[in-house]
Amino acid sequence: MAKIILDNIAHTYEPNANNPIFALKEMSLSWADGGRYALLGPSGCGKTTMLNIMSGLVRPSHGKVFFEEREVTSMITEDRNIAQVFQFPVIYGTMTVYENLAFPLKCRQFPEDQIERKVREVAEILNLQDYLSNRAKGLTADQKQLISLGRGLVREDVAAILMDEPLTVIDPDLKFRLRRKLKEINDKYKTTLIYVTHDQNEAMTFADNIIVMDQGEVVQAGSPKDLFERPQTTFVGYFIGSPAMNLYKCSASSQNEISIGAKAFKVKTNINSNSDNLKLGIRSEYITVESEHSDNSLEADVIEVEDFGNYKLITASFDSLKIKAKVKRELDIPSEKVILKLPAEHCCIYENNKLI
Repeated sequence: MAKIILDNIAHTYEPNANNPIFALKEMSLSWADGGRYALLGPSGCGKTTMLNIMSGLVRPSHGKVFFEEREVTSMITEDRNIAQVFQFPVIYGTMTVYENLAFPLKCRQFPEDQIERKVREVAEILNLQDYLSNRAKGLTADQKQLISLGRGLVREDVAAILMDEPLTVIDPDLKFRLRRKLKEINDKYKTTLIYVTHDQNEAMTFADNIIVMDQGEVVQAGSPKDLFERPQTTFVGYFIGSPAMNLYKCSASSQNEISIGAKAFKVKTNINSNSDNLKLGIRSEYITVESEHSDNSLEADVIEVEDFGNYKLITASFDSLKIKAKVKRELDIPSEKVILKLPAEHCCIYENNKLI
């Protein structure tokens, strides 16, 4: 296990071009020993490039990589002592499930009794114990992915386990159980886990720390609570949460007040800006339905009320703007007009798409 440090890392896949496009723009990050991380972002944002730089599959165009105090930038993957699990399973079809799981340990000449113990432990975690004698080529796609995942988990001596969308072909219920198991493994062995995904639910339910990326840049790093309650950019507000954060163009009326059209709202942010690119952001979870008007309330036309079983989602319109609010399922919603309140303490103000 090791602390991983990326020092002024950047990478382009076209180093000889006059104006190369950087898949990963210059950044510095550190990953604590034993931490549980998610790299989250849309396809093409640079997540896999960053993961491959840490594993040694890609050498960065600029910058250095350290494991603890040791520089490993030019070191090959085999010498970095990491385990990597890919989106598409890498297994040996002619071997049995047991032989596949044991392979990383046999290559490192672990004692047979230790191999036996660890293989059966991982097989139980992944519900593969009944298939240990089966040849891998005859298994289903999700079982093959579990074997690939198991080969990453079977070693306790690795610096880190790097996972690139490892649960893509696995059904939702098993995904949930496996994420829980991975968290248990992290708690037990203190192995550094870094999990790449484009799925916010996977990231939010797995990681203690989430690194959100967009167009080759890290736009925010923090806990799930940080990302949800105080997204640092409108991109994070839009990308995290279901539905996305409500975002409205606004103007500053005073230091602690903004206006959307003719309607004024109090906020907790001290606004010292004359920018014409201000936006108000608020999560649908924080908007409440009121019986009468008060500060920060507005009357809106009800467009749709969707029942999701454990909550209702109201879509309403105000001054040509759509507002989405999540409320308790048992709440009665008027069919035509509804009074919605936007609490000042949950209003985020963005200037040029960055949180003030």
